[in-house]
Amino acid sequence: MDVLLKVDNLKTVFDTEDGVARVVDGVSFEVGHGETVGLVGESGCGKSVTALSIMRLVQDPPGRIAGGSVLFNGRDLLTIPEREMRKVRGNEISIVFQEPLTSLNPVFTCGEQVREAIALHQKLGRRESKRKAVEMFRLVRIPDPELRYRSYPHQMSGGMRQRVMIAMALSCQPKLLIADEPSTALDVSVQAQIMDLLLELKEKLGMAVLLITHNLAVVAQMVERVLVMYAGVVVEEAPVGGLFAEPLHPYTEGLLESLPKLGAPAGRLSMIPGNVPDPLNLPPGCRFSDRCPRRFDRCLSGEPPMFTVGRRRASRCWLREGGG
Repeated sequence: MDVLLKVDNLKTVFDTEDGVARVVDGVSFEVGHGETVGLVGESGCGKSVTALSIMRLVQDPPGRIAGGSVLFNGRDLLTIPEREMRKVRGNEISIVFQEPLTSLNPVFTCGEQVREAIALHQKLGRRESKRKAVEMFRLVRIPDPELRYRSYPHQMSGGMRQRVMIAMALSCQPKLLIADEPSTALDVSVQAQIMDLLLELKEKLGMAVLLITHNLAVVAQMVERVLVMYAGVVVEEAPVGGLFAEPLHPYTEGLLESLPKLGAPAGRLSMIPGNVPDPLNLPPGCRFSDRCPRRFDRCLSGEPPMFTVGRRRASRCWLREGGG
């Protein structure tokens, strides 16, 4: 598959009074044309900061991109001028955030905000950009699109607001959509509708999707390949079927064991003991070592690299050294 996005050794840090927090610390991965890739991990592992870094939206200060490259169609987004980057955002790469109410301006109608995005990126006049905005509302299944065009964000439900954000993100038919927890703040039934909508639009528009989530059920439904992130680094990469059938990293095993299972006896769910390490004070060896039931001496002294295991799989664990 041709590579659309290649992130190589990306490092993003935040300067604090207590020191430098290494929130994204050498992340590397690829997304192919038309591919759907999931980036998963628990809260605070660096998933959202990775997305913001790709878009060059990390607030500086206190955050800054400290190294690496982000190649999009062969262009390094970290080195191009800001004026050129503004043409990429929303036009070639779009992002949908977790909470649409904080992303939409409360004093403008939803339709006008989508229309302005279309007019800005596609250089269309008011009448044509409005026509396309209404068309996008219809595409994302907003009922009565002409009426909803005139609605303010507070007049719409959470699910409808998220559809507005998807309409805005897809209005310029981007090559890559980054969906950062797009359904987390919604009811379960609405979550399913939003995920189904994203899948349908991905197929219809032929775009690639980088789905950022902590929900493994969504990952199983939506993606072709999974990246598991922990404490600022990717610890496992696998096709979605292989990941669920045979996880290669103890952290991934712990995530899967914590899922509720049909037919299992009632009681408490399994959990991973301990806490994610502080990015201000990362351990010297494997970052998961203090929570790992399979650790041994080497885990406490040396940080493992990503070991290739078979075809299209990799794991950042000393147990996989030599491809085992």
